[in-house]
Amino acid sequence: MSAATQQAPPLAVSPNAGLIKLAKDIFAGTCGGISVTLVGHPFDTLKVRLQTQPVDKPIYSGVVDCARKTIQWEGVGGLYKGVTSPLMGQMFFRASLFGAFGASKRWLGTNADGTTRPLERIDFYKAGAMTGFVAAFTEGPIDFYKSQLQVQIIRSKQDPTYKPPYTSVLECVRQTIRSSGIRGPFQGLSPTLLRNTPANAVYLGNFEVLKQAVAAQYNCKTTELSAATITACAGLGGITYWLAIFPVDCIKSAMQTDNINPALRKYKDIPTTVRLLWAEGGVRRFFKGFTPCLIRAAPANGVMLLTVDKVTQFLNKE
Repeated sequence: MSAATQQAPPLAVSPNAGLIKLAKDIFAGTCGGISVTLVGHPFDTLKVRLQTQPVDKPIYSGVVDCARKTIQWEGVGGLYKGVTSPLMGQMFFRASLFGAFGASKRWLGTNADGTTRPLERIDFYKAGAMTGFVAAFTEGPIDFYKSQLQVQIIRSKQDPTYKPPYTSVLECVRQTIRSSGIRGPFQGLSPTLLRNTPANAVYLGNFEVLKQAVAAQYNCKTTELSAATITACAGLGGITYWLAIFPVDCIKSAMQTDNINPALRKYKDIPTTVRLLWAEGGVRRFFKGFTPCLIRAAPANGVMLLTVDKVTQFLNKE
């Protein structure tokens, strides 16, 4: 059995069946999102702080120093700074991510006459790209609020007179809406779209293709793969996600942690941000925070996609 014919996406035989499939995708994705947040958020905090600290007067000398000072200044809870935003937003973000991924695969595997066809390998990458574009509109605001809270400690260490403007995610929401209206939460949306579309094509595409390759090697179904195998495929997919687009993530972090008042922003658009970051350190400036990101990639993404895979299998049991 070839990898291309290993799995055929199911055809929704009725509107209700389609809604049930979407609901299952959303529920499984939400469970996966909660798991990746609990496992990966501390590494994300370190990444964002290393990406956004001043280059001329850095607060942290590296990932270990960042972790040490975070715990020293804020306790273990400092590693989970801003975690409320991704936890609260998981249902919306994962609904868009895995709902779109499932729907994209079903759409790509359905012919014009309503019959189904096996997905080819390229289809998984297409589905991942469509998914990344759609999910950016929910992930962007979540990342924006999270990042705004994560960098307050940097500004307080730079300026002893600085008073953190947000005591919670809800306070950040109120102030950004008051300052910029409905567009406030979408600060940094353009680099989020630029990051998510190719990154999710690589991430989700590689995950599906790796599963199929391993299943073909052992002459079994992908649903019969062990948890360790699925976790490994997901971890490798997560690593390729960040290898593909990390410099764009640095641009996104700079724009999302900028002033919420449009008139006071330093990073007004992608070209301006690229020029200013390049001036700070050339190519290396676009890889700040790369170490904690890679450390996080395999376990966090492995846990997430394993959770999604197993919950989906459980929900689809007859």
